[in-house]
Amino acid sequence: MAEDSAEEKTEAPSEKKRQDAREKGTVAKSTEINSVVVLITALIMLKLLGPWMWEELTRSTTDFLSAISNTGLTDAGLIRFIHKGLILLAKITLPVAGSIMIMGIVANIAQIGFLFTTKPLVPNIEKINPISGLGRFFSLRSIFETVKNIAKLTVIGFVAYLTLKGEFPRMVQLADTQIGTIWLFILNISFKILLRIALVLLIVAILDYAYQRYDHEKRLRMSHQEIKEERKQLDGDPQIKARIRSMQREMARRRMMEQVPKATVVVTNPTYIAIALRYEPAEGDAPVVVAKGKRVIAERIKQLAREHGIPIVENKPLARAMYDKVEPGLPIPVEFFTAIAEIMAYVYRLRNRSAA
Repeated sequence: MAEDSAEEKTEAPSEKKRQDAREKGTVAKSTEINSVVVLITALIMLKLLGPWMWEELTRSTTDFLSAISNTGLTDAGLIRFIHKGLILLAKITLPVAGSIMIMGIVANIAQIGFLFTTKPLVPNIEKINPISGLGRFFSLRSIFETVKNIAKLTVIGFVAYLTLKGEFPRMVQLADTQIGTIWLFILNISFKILLRIALVLLIVAILDYAYQRYDHEKRLRMSHQEIKEERKQLDGDPQIKARIRSMQREMARRRMMEQVPKATVVVTNPTYIAIALRYEPAEGDAPVVVAKGKRVIAERIKQLAREHGIPIVENKPLARAMYDKVEPGLPIPVEFFTAIAEIMAYVYRLRNRSAA
């Protein structure tokens, strides 16, 4: 059978197809979301902790310069200052790095939920196939990524240009100011540029995530044949299921026929329907249907009844009415008690006559 082409895959993916893709690590995910969340988190943490970080760095630098200018600085003292420097570095960077790591995880979970799979790490020869790689290089997805990156760079450059252009008059005034003021201006303008870039990238990330979801759904689409094959896998081959049902019916029919010799009477219509009834007062208050059937099965019931000397009574209305309302192994409904009682009385008269 020829493989379905992409044009034929017009059906929405099933839950099994989605789950299989998820287990393989194929999910709708935008790296732009992660990037912009990390950038915004870093900006917020630097804005909140920036003054404290600057103060700590300034104080530590002053202490270090004062110590090295002291001719009495020993190796032990130098090691002590290095140790303090490492502690300071950890104290300054851990809040920012920890926040970035946590928000990166949150951004992933928000997009795809909790997912742990090692299947993307399994070597796949298709990924290093030069022909397939060339196809991916010129694919619609690759073109979209290229256009997106060019647009990002253009927008980022334009936002930075507009921000610097607006701050140009203040930049001219810095010629006669102190170095500290210049550094403070550079930090403020850098923060403003990065914040505006982050807001622009947030819009880009939202659009990219929408496209990734659309592209993911498109790649998971199924053809009619794929849906049929999946249903076969889930429900089993229809031919095998039909064969199993046929065997089950045959076994049930065989067990039913084994009960016919125990019947008390067989009611017929006379050629189309046959219902075998058993009535023993010690077993219950109502007669029980032990077998029923139409056409071939009805003939087989009557044949077994003749072989075992079981009376066969013709009653067309009763046979038709009982066939649709009684099942083998169950007692007859109350509505048939009167008619069956008359038949049982007739059967008992036949037995007594035969005995006499």
